[in-house]
Amino acid sequence: MFGMFKSQASLDLTPRNALVVSLVHCMGADGEMDQEEIAHLFSVLGPNATRANLDACVKYARAKAPAEFLAEVAPKLNHAQKLCILLNMIDSAMSDGEAEPEEQALVRQYAEAFGLSDAEMEPHFRSLVAKNDRAVLDR
Repeated sequence: MFGMFKSQASLDLTPRNALVVSLVHCMGADGEMDQEEIAHLFSVLGPNATRANLDACVKYARAKAPAEFLAEVAPKLNHAQKLCILLNMIDSAMSDGEAEPEEQALVRQYAEAFGLSDAEMEPHFRSLVAKNDRAVLDR
């Protein structure tokens, strides 16, 4: 009954909006989102993005659990779009050096829903690990 009072979030699930929603899910997986992450989301929306567009994506992501979102969006995306979204999620999760367990679980959930196997993802993952291993610059 109280579900009637919950606002219904709707969003045109373009591939770019799907990326932003996915990143919001990923960034929020550890329970917090900082200003730097918000700025990154805004840049992902592209040069014609508005604050209203970003707010709509965030509202949608908060209203839809990842499983519900994935069931809706996965059939609308092609393989390249799915790969792009997942790689951006992994890069975001690893940006502080190590992906938190909640972020790892979410990435696995997305990979499974998108039909992307570990074998397909491994070379990309290795590249992202190398990209984010800035400790090599101090050696």
